Amino acid sequence: MKNLLFLIGFLWMLPAQAQEINWITMNEALEAQKKEPKKIFMDVYTNWCGPCKMLDKNTFHNPDVVKYVNDNFYAVKFNAEGTEEIKYNDYTYTNPNYNPDRKGRNSQHFFANALKVTGYPSIVFFDEEGNLITPVTGYKTPQQLEIYLKMVREDDYKTLTSTEAWQTYEESFVSTFKD
Repeated sequence: MKNLLFLIGFLWMLPAQAQEINWITMNEALEAQKKEPKKIFMDVYTNWCGPCKMLDKNTFHNPDVVKYVNDNFYAVKFNAEGTEEIKYNDYTYTNPNYNPDRKGRNSQHFFANALKVTGYPSIVFFDEEGNLITPVTGYKTPQQLEIYLKMVREDDYKTLTSTEAWQTYEESFVSTFKD
């Protein structure tokens, strides 16, 4: 009887565990692209950023977001004030001014600076060859993020070359993600 209850409890927990984005590092994503080309979806965050934590809790745990990101992108989590060493376009990016004793804000990682990240959180998209597409700054609900995910996945961003084109695209977009 105990084994049966354990099995039922374990099976009940599986869907909750499946609601996670498969986060990897930027170096891992770039390496994976060599074997299987896929766009990169990067969450650029900092440890002190409240909206970053809300994005992680509310948006990145939404079942529709999780499934869409896992199915269509390499998902990268990148601390913009961290110490990770990133090899990108024949250059190694670091954060030499990082101070481990500092509380709160720290120095910005050179990679975040190279991507022109100006605020947190930011979502940065890269194409199948690792080329920067665009950063999108600010907290997004699942429905607000959906338009960017699908626009990038379908390469629609290539035809949106004006404010008017973006407005038309945005007005005609029909969201399918649930809360």
